[in-house]
Amino acid sequence: MNFHTRKWVKPEDLNANGTLFGGSLLKWIDEEAAIYAIVQLENPKVVTKYISEINFISASRQGDIIELGITATEFGRTSITLRCEVRNKITRKSILTIDKIVFVNLDEEGNPVPHGKTEITYVKDRFKESP
Repeated sequence: MNFHTRKWVKPEDLNANGTLFGGSLLKWIDEEAAIYAIVQLENPKVVTKYISEINFISASRQGDIIELGITATEFGRTSITLRCEVRNKITRKSILTIDKIVFVNLDEEGNPVPHGKTEITYVKDRFKESP
């Protein structure tokens, strides 16, 4: 799993218990997962269709640096399924896992459209090097 994004937990991200508010974390995850899906499907028009059970494993506190890991686990005809893990950057302790986040590829009218992808690709591999 690649960990793409790091976040610094600040006072405005905390709940009444002084730990990271789950809503803030889920917003960050949905945004990062959408960016991942957009890059993989090479289409800026994707929507979140489904998020499976969210497993909060440990708390994060003010000052922690966390990192969000996303990887594609399945390519459907019009969808992509991702897995997510959030961990503490310093201790590597897991904070949260989500087994399935499904995004649907859309056309200009907002209808599901086949994307033709079957495996994870990397931007650097999409461009041919000049001789």
